[in-house]
Amino acid sequence: MATRLRPASKKCTVIGGSGFLGQHMVEHLVGKGYAVNVFDIRKGFDHDKVHFFLGDLCRKEDLLPALEGATVAFHCASPAPSSNNRDLFYKVNYLGTKVVIEACREAGVQKLVLTSSASVVFEGTDIKHGLEDLPYAKNPIDYYTETKILQEKEVLSANDPEGKFLTVAIRPHGIFGPRDPQLVPILVQAAKSGKMKFIIGDGKNLVDFTYVENVVHGHILAAEQLQRDSPLCGKAFHITNDEPIPFWEFMSRILTGLGYEAPRYHIPYWLAYYLALLFSLVLMLLRPFIAINPTFTPMRVALAGTFHYYSCERAKKHLGYKPLVGLDEAIEKTLRSYPHLHRTA
Repeated sequence: MATRLRPASKKCTVIGGSGFLGQHMVEHLVGKGYAVNVFDIRKGFDHDKVHFFLGDLCRKEDLLPALEGATVAFHCASPAPSSNNRDLFYKVNYLGTKVVIEACREAGVQKLVLTSSASVVFEGTDIKHGLEDLPYAKNPIDYYTETKILQEKEVLSANDPEGKFLTVAIRPHGIFGPRDPQLVPILVQAAKSGKMKFIIGDGKNLVDFTYVENVVHGHILAAEQLQRDSPLCGKAFHITNDEPIPFWEFMSRILTGLGYEAPRYHIPYWLAYYLALLFSLVLMLLRPFIAINPTFTPMRVALAGTFHYYSCERAKKHLGYKPLVGLDEAIEKTLRSYPHLHRTA
């Protein structure tokens, strides 16, 4: 049978393609007929239709071979948000992104789609139906967010229609799904160690959680709709499941679905926040003598106890975005993908 040739415009590079989001992105792009290169610091999986390039994001000479012939680059490389390494975040998210932009221009890549984060506008206080024109957080909740702000600004300001280089940023929130190494495994570990007994606040705060397939869909739509003089150029777009859910209901559904007890005792938000703040100050004083990476932090209390959900109206209007997988189905698919984390009888 004759093989259909892919047009040159369907060649793309996924930077960070070995990561959780990156792997799903690669699979969907291949399924849509794209020729895909992956650039990452490690090879996270095997795929006979994908070309892998290994190297350091901050070295342009490492990046250039992976970008050769590509018209679109998806940049979703980042250290895990749970890391507390400020220097690593700054190096990868900011300095590395400056190198990505330079390499894309040099390689003749026409479009750069950045995986940003809705947290770039979050300061630990309630956000309801947040729009993309909210100001960047003046007091970011963590080092990850601090450097994602720098990164997004860098990418969006690099948009240059005259120079035939177009950029757009996708801001997902609360990504979850099969093969996620963060949210579900960390939640299960916390439950096993007895740390998931308390609900912070009244438990009614709504939050966006976004299924990974919907996040990928938003990125691909952005790449395909990004054209000179389009409203996408140099802009950010929220991509969520568009179904905000009480934070503690989502956590409880994951835990009970895997055989663990749901949290049931309430602790006032203000008390949890100040206890976490006090704990952080004590650890800061002890740091010269002992290194502890805390899980109970003011940032995590804020994420668990406030409203933070975002409007997808801009994405619906300009990208034609609509979630492919509803929240109930997404939770079921996710739970089925973690049989090894199910509590044994």
